[in-house]
Amino acid sequence: QVELVESGGGSVQAGGSLRLSCTGSGYALSSYWMAWFRQPPGKELEVVSGITRDGSADYRDAVKGRFTISRDNTKNMLYPQMNNVNLEDSAMYYCAATPFVPSLPWDQQRRYDYWGQGTQVTVSS
Repeated sequence: QVELVESGGGSVQAGGSLRLSCTGSGYALSSYWMAWFRQPPGKELEVVSGITRDGSADYRDAVKGRFTISRDNTKNMLYPQMNNVNLEDSAMYYCAATPFVPSLPWDQQRRYDYWGQGTQVTVSS
């Protein structure tokens, strides 16, 4: 049983930075394709970024150039770094993972088998 736990959320002013973390227990995350999703208030879940087992990353257009995602397999951790945040980045952020060879694109929710409980990010002006 894989358990994912997010942390690092909180309040930040527009233009500021925040670093989220996702840690996994029960299995080595180095074997997993992983991603971050977010759900803004009143909106649907949307992908933020995805990262392959070898560290190649993809991003949704709205965060390109501002967010980066990295993984430290020695610590079983995933780190999304959020820079120059704006009001539209306010959301509950979720870590997701799958150990199976993906049959769906990286931005599809159904690709991922394990999800964390989320960490809230609130951006203020």
